[in-house]
Amino acid sequence: MCAASGKNEEIKQIKKIKGMKTDIILAGVGGQGILSIAASLGAAALNEDFYLKQAETHGMSQRGGAVVSHLRISDKPIHSDLIPQGKADLILSVEPMESLRYLAYLSPEGSLVTNTSEYKNISNYPDLEDTFSELEQKINIVRIDADKMAREIGNPKASNMVMLGAASPFISIDEDIIVKGIETIFQAKGEKIVQMNIEAFKAGRVFSQENQKSV
Repeated sequence: MCAASGKNEEIKQIKKIKGMKTDIILAGVGGQGILSIAASLGAAALNEDFYLKQAETHGMSQRGGAVVSHLRISDKPIHSDLIPQGKADLILSVEPMESLRYLAYLSPEGSLVTNTSEYKNISNYPDLEDTFSELEQKINIVRIDADKMAREIGNPKASNMVMLGAASPFISIDEDIIVKGIETIFQAKGEKIVQMNIEAFKAGRVFSQENQKSV
């Protein structure tokens, strides 16, 4: 067994001894790439031999329609697809207003990671600044303009990977394993697309680490 392989096995065994569980609410609107986020995390979890359950998503087929998905990852068997209210470790939302719909699911110790770019699919879209300013006094929040960051790195379609990167410090899977999951999902599109999505992921992760003390 090579040294790298031995190290990966050691990390895997340490995780299984310590225990691992992350319950994630994925939220946003159709067309924002939530499927790719879920697929990347799913591939990462399976690469680590973790158990994985994902609830049926809603609104996925309707571009601009509300989307929510329950994603549960654990080193032990998972008995329910759905995350109970007050038990989610993380809300990852690619649209700010959608993140607010599911706050009841977040545990008191959980984290909210949300895009600040608004998808105004309703005529009376509210001003959210005061709401988030108030929430920041009560819960752990990372707010990131993922759309802008994706444009700056030259890949406007990769805002979802920026969001995954920003959320990754709150997910109990090693960064390198998530990167491998991204490679698995995008490899059919060629090496250039793979690397651009990994770059977006890493940019989001750095932002989160630099802008949240508790990470």
